[in-house]
Amino acid sequence: MPIGGSAVGYVLRYERATYRGAERGADHLPLYLYEGERAYLHGTSLGLKFKQDDWRADVFLRYRFEGFTHDRRPESTSGLAPREPGFDAGASLRRRMSWGTPYVELLRDASHSSEGTELRAGYWNEWQRGRLSLRPHLLVAWRNAKLNDFYYGTSDYRAGSGIDTQAGLYASYAVTESWNLLGSLIATRRSSEITGSPLAQNGLQGEAFVGFMYDFSPKQTRWAPQSKPLIVKALYGNSSDCDVLQVVRFNCTTRHTVDNTDVAAVHVGRKLIEGAGGLPVDLAGFVGVQRHFEKSYQDDFWSVMAFYKAYWHGFGWDRWARTRVGIGAGLSYSEQISQMELHDQGRRGRGNWKLLGYLDPSFDVRVAKETYVGVGVSHRSGAFGKSQFLGNVNGGSNYIYLSLESIF
Repeated sequence: MPIGGSAVGYVLRYERATYRGAERGADHLPLYLYEGERAYLHGTSLGLKFKQDDWRADVFLRYRFEGFTHDRRPESTSGLAPREPGFDAGASLRRRMSWGTPYVELLRDASHSSEGTELRAGYWNEWQRGRLSLRPHLLVAWRNAKLNDFYYGTSDYRAGSGIDTQAGLYASYAVTESWNLLGSLIATRRSSEITGSPLAQNGLQGEAFVGFMYDFSPKQTRWAPQSKPLIVKALYGNSSDCDVLQVVRFNCTTRHTVDNTDVAAVHVGRKLIEGAGGLPVDLAGFVGVQRHFEKSYQDDFWSVMAFYKAYWHGFGWDRWARTRVGIGAGLSYSEQISQMELHDQGRRGRGNWKLLGYLDPSFDVRVAKETYVGVGVSHRSGAFGKSQFLGNVNGGSNYIYLSLESIF
């Protein structure tokens, strides 16, 4: 992906899990990708990169697909507390060679789950055959005792440190200039310290995924005026027990009927594409910070979000009143679980998760040059309980907001 490129996609992930009695079925994974000059978002990794000739160093945060959540528990873990997936902080060093790219990386649990450490050494290469791109990958990973014991230890079994090995093949096929099909096959051999656990099953852990990606960068010239103004949006919202689709259709707009909580947020972004495909559609990218006012329920806290947002402004009355409809989609990470989500999930006996999908539908009216007032919904939820990345959460929260947006 070129510098400044962005893409979205969706993947169905299948695995033969390490845990005995793990539920089979597809795991749904949303993909959001961005490639900046220094920063990047690659699906489940967020990082900074530093290049010098053929060398590259990265520091990053990465989601760890391991463990189990409250709502998706393997049979062998009955009676145990959830061993939730976590986030690793990492650093890596690689060098591009004529025969491929070797690398090393050090991972450390940053979510205060396992407090574990993993040291990896690996290699990949890339082969291009017309529209087909193949990338074989080999990996050796040393995992310390804290990491192994957190995910596979019991009161009667302590998992020590061990070495895992992995081989994978990743593929992408360019159907058109923008649409790509994705796929992979991965096999992992766990150490005897893991397979010896009563929670684990023997044999290889297998993983495969298939999906698609839409790349905004190839066919559409990026919006690049002489100056690149910042888009700044401020909003204030009230909690609502209405479903987000009900609010969008104006079938339900009640507020503060279940709890009396509010949010205030600031979103900062830039326009990425103007007039996509010759249509009255613009695309922007945003990051935001949101303050949750929990009133008497619990302490106030922060959440952050990153998302793409598309705007449609092709209405017949634009010559008299410039209006637009927007839909944003991305990810939201919350410092703690809001009262809305605690109540919504608690009444159905479901678990919660700090990382959820983020939606931001809105309707705006221009009141001055590049200044809009609007109404919208700040929405957090899982993918109907079908995504391990989003904690297998089925539910979430909605805040109906008023906003003011301008450029600087």
